[in-house]
Amino acid sequence: MHTIDPGPRSNKLLASLPYEDFQLLIPHLSSVQLAQGAVLAEPGAEVDQAYFPLSGAVSLLVLMRDGKAVETGTVGCEGILGAISGISPCTWQVKAVAQLPMFAGRVASTEMPVADLCLRYNEVLLAQTRITAACNALHQVEARFCRWLLQTRDRAESDTIMLTQEFLSEMLGVRRTSVTEVASKIQAAGAISYSRGIIEIIDLDALKALSCECYETLREHNSPSPQPEVGFRFTAK
Repeated sequence: MHTIDPGPRSNKLLASLPYEDFQLLIPHLSSVQLAQGAVLAEPGAEVDQAYFPLSGAVSLLVLMRDGKAVETGTVGCEGILGAISGISPCTWQVKAVAQLPMFAGRVASTEMPVADLCLRYNEVLLAQTRITAACNALHQVEARFCRWLLQTRDRAESDTIMLTQEFLSEMLGVRRTSVTEVASKIQAAGAISYSRGIIEIIDLDALKALSCECYETLREHNSPSPQPEVGFRFTAK
């Protein structure tokens, strides 16, 4: 995991901007360091900041009235959180939580005249949410657990991940006891080692085999465009 700010170009959306547009945005972008579990947004609050993850990832959670929550999407260094605020005033519909210790570039909504960028990434995030919703409804918790670990490994760039049972249960929308049972099964299969909130991936191929198809689907979906020369252009609000 990054312990030093990797800089704004580590975010793929920012890196895809033409030089002139990047220079227009960069004076308004400040880097923030976020601890694992830090809350970036709560449902109903005004979206007045946008975040470009520079490392790690942010989980987007839908909250139920009884307090239960489930992850419906993630935003890593391929994207932006709060993109719609660059188009019009709005409120958060999800709770946004730092999955891992991370850095992010933060910009006030009033200083982000990037309508094209916002529209394009909102489509990406909407499609990701649909895939995740289908995965949550159709696939067994063991496969979803492995999919989530693989996604987190990609964002953390490490085979060792610090994750508590409570955090994992919230991400997957299951009880803590279910997380313990699933982790034990996957550990018995030789894919991971799990002890005291630390997960170590010891057989990546085995973990992929236990995961559902959604890992590869989401990975392909979040990959950079095959035509990066098109880039994104700034447009006025």
